Amino acid sequence: MNHPPPRSTAPFSESPQETSPQGVGSGDDDIVHTIGLTKRYGDVTALLDCSLSVRRGEVFGLLGPNGAGKTTLIRLLLGFLHPSSGRCEIDGFDPTVNGVALRERVAYLPGDARLPRHMRGTGVLKFFSEMHPGGNLTRARQLAEQLELETNRRVAFMSTGMRQKLALAVVLSLDTPLLILDEPTANLDPTIRAVVLQLVIDARSDGRTVLFSSHVLAEIEDTCDRVVFLRRGRLAHELILSELFQQHRITAAPRDVPPVPEQWSDRVKISTVGHGDHSHLRIDTAGDLGPLLQWLDSLALENVRVEPLGLRAVYDAVHDAADQDAADQNAANQKAADQQAADQQARGAAT
Repeated sequence: MNHPPPRSTAPFSESPQETSPQGVGSGDDDIVHTIGLTKRYGDVTALLDCSLSVRRGEVFGLLGPNGAGKTTLIRLLLGFLHPSSGRCEIDGFDPTVNGVALRERVAYLPGDARLPRHMRGTGVLKFFSEMHPGGNLTRARQLAEQLELETNRRVAFMSTGMRQKLALAVVLSLDTPLLILDEPTANLDPTIRAVVLQLVIDARSDGRTVLFSSHVLAEIEDTCDRVVFLRRGRLAHELILSELFQQHRITAAPRDVPPVPEQWSDRVKISTVGHGDHSHLRIDTAGDLGPLLQWLDSLALENVRVEPLGLRAVYDAVHDAADQDAADQNAANQKAADQQAADQQARGAAT
């Protein structure tokens, strides 16, 4: 598997940095560009100053809690929403200028896909294959069979999982350079989830680009080349998955350890986690673990466990940092309010 060339990252920065991608017009290798993309609903900001680029032929993940701005970003890209400010393009098309041509280049699975309830599955497959320029009924039927879908049943009598399979068969059968999948494995059993993830990987092997939104961290790890973390409408962090797989976490019984050697200071972070009998030593490493083994052995650690760092650790770090930033901002606002009240009281006493 060919991963995109890496960007600089800081695996162990205390506050994960916001990304600074190239934005609209960044190059022919990018199929999606956004720059300063913002969407407000009155006083509510759903997406703020979003600048990113998605390269052709990669699986690009969107990760974040409910309300983080993932679906808003997708709907702006497709022209279903108009931005309050900023720009975006898909394959050179601006959705605010030429949305129809843009949507011919995209196969989109929404998180709340709705299908004609009066039609049978076979009719739904035929309807959408004829409606979209990239439709392929034979391919749609093959996918429905692969997803173990009973297509003779009416949509109204299908379970939630069956309707999800039908929507997937429709979307994945379309011959488009870009697939946008919003929670594609929702309501599916583990076996079919695995089939869907393999279909995503197959799409990348065929040279297609996939924009993949999911709450399931393992799915992101298994399929994506890059992932961005959204938090309260902002891009909080960007991660290259091939670099994540070179990071490890070592836990051991608590003890004092010497400082990290200078040559590895940017690759190793040591901390003590927990309190009392529940505390342990944590050593996070980035890059090849081999050169560090001799130094680690010299520490004479006990009760040692070594494991890949995993996306969960990065996800928690991103959101812990965001929570701390919010707490710091609230504290600063409260301090300013207290100072203003004190100033007003002082002026009142002076008069």
